[in-house]
Amino acid sequence: MEKQNPSIVVLMADDDEDDCFLVESAFQEMGIARDLRFVGDGRELLDYLYNEGDFADPDKYPKPNLILLDLNMPRIDGREALAAIKSNPQLKNIPILILTTSREQRDIELSKQAGASSFLSKSEAFEDLTDVLSKFCTAILHNPNVPFQVIGC
Repeated sequence: MEKQNPSIVVLMADDDEDDCFLVESAFQEMGIARDLRFVGDGRELLDYLYNEGDFADPDKYPKPNLILLDLNMPRIDGREALAAIKSNPQLKNIPILILTTSREQRDIELSKQAGASSFLSKSEAFEDLTDVLSKFCTAILHNPNVPFQVIGC
């Protein structure tokens, strides 16, 4: 009996419900990720990744293949969460796409130095977001070692 390929799990950390809805719609249109999950801030993201608190069951909350991370969130922001993830030997190889409204050069540099895979400024146009996410996700899921890219700044 042939074993089925496991589902690609994408975890998005963002406190803006509209942005989450937009990304969810883009992923549905792309058909890339069958398992898109959401957390509302950096604390929830770390709890999910460490299987702590409400996310204690690793069968219900598997490690993601890709993280979409907003920088500006409550409790623990994306900058702190990125540093924590990339300093953990069990998590550091998960590709992280920074998906934020920031266009600040210091945020781009910090993201690159901390180990993010790419930096994408959120677009107002749904078609632009779908196109960029499709290209990025296809590339990163096939080759997690693609060079750091800045998109939309």
